[in-house]
Amino acid sequence: MATESEDPSFTVDELAARAGVTVRTVRFYGTKGLLPPPVIGARRVGHYGAGHLSRLALIEELQRQGMTLAAIERYLHQLPPDLSERDLAVHRALVAAWAPESAEEITRRELERRAGRALGDEDVDRLAAMGVLDKGAEPDVFRLDASLLRLGVELLDVPIAHETILASRTVLLEHARVAAQELSRLFREEVWNPYRESAEDPDHLAAMKSLSAHMQPMVIQALVTAFQRSLSEELRTAFRTDNPDGQP
Repeated sequence: MATESEDPSFTVDELAARAGVTVRTVRFYGTKGLLPPPVIGARRVGHYGAGHLSRLALIEELQRQGMTLAAIERYLHQLPPDLSERDLAVHRALVAAWAPESAEEITRRELERRAGRALGDEDVDRLAAMGVLDKGAEPDVFRLDASLLRLGVELLDVPIAHETILASRTVLLEHARVAAQELSRLFREEVWNPYRESAEDPDHLAAMKSLSAHMQPMVIQALVTAFQRSLSEELRTAFRTDNPDGQP
C-alpha cells in the first residue's frame, strides 16, 4: 500500500482531528490490523501519512453502512495493495453514496480544522459545486457532507474550472441514478417478486436475509471496479488519440 512509502505527516492526534474521530478509535483500528502501523520517528513518536487518513475514512464509512469489523477487514483485504490515498478516497465516496444523507452543521473554523487548511471564498464555492457543503443563511456556517470532505479537499488543488466541476457532477449523478434505477428494477423483478410468491419457503427467506446482508458491499465493489477499469480504458484511448507517438 502507498501509505508505507509516503512521507509521514501526522501525529496520532493530528490524524484523529483530521478524520473527525478519537485517538482511541485510531489505535483500536490499528490493533485490529485495519490501519497500517505508523512510521516511528524520534522519541518513539508514531507518524501517519495521507494514505492512513484515506484508509481511516473508508473504514469509518463502511462502519456507518452497518458492516462489522470482520466484514470490513474482508472488504479491505480484497482491495489492491497498491491503492493510493486518492483511490481510497474514491472508494469511500462511492460507499457513502449508498448511505442516507447525513449533513451536519459546521462553522468555517471547524470546517478548516477538519480540512487541515485555510479555505478562501473560492475554495468554499468549489466545495459547494462538488456537493461537499451547502451555504446557509449565515456567512460562516455550512451544511457539510462529511463523507465527501476529504475527497473534496484533495480536488481543490486540481486545475479544473468551476463550470467543469458542475458539469462533471451532473454527468455522475445522472448515470448513478440510472444505475440505481436499473438495479432496483432487477432486485424487484428477480428477487423480491419471487420472494413474495414463496414467502412461506424457509430456505428462500434465509436466502433473502443473506442477500440483504451482502448486497451493498458486493454492488459497491462491483461499481468501483467497473468504473475504475472503464475510466482507465477511456483515458488510455483518449491520450493515444491525442498523442499518437505516446508523448505527454
